[in-house]
Amino acid sequence: MRTANEIIYQAIISEKGTILRDNENRYVFKVHPQANKIEIKKAIETAFSVKVLDVKTINVKGKAKRLGRYEGRRSNWKKAIIRLNEGDSIDIFESV
Repeated sequence: MRTANEIIYQAIISEKGTILRDNENRYVFKVHPQANKIEIKKAIETAFSVKVLDVKTINVKGKAKRLGRYEGRRSNWKKAIIRLNEGDSIDIFESV
């Protein structure tokens, strides 16, 4: 069993994420690739003391990148979109 710090990598702050936060009380996080929805929900609830209603996950494919004649690929990663109970919020998003 992973801890909350091992599951939640970072908060993703983007234009789309800001619109989701303002309109639908949803927050976006980069999470551990093998974490399931139940683990993500428990990690968010313990780390931020909020009530999570819904978790949606997306596996994001890494982009192919070039540097001159060398080709490489960025890592694949997992994104989680969290919907919180009405009235709950996460402070790290509000201070940005």
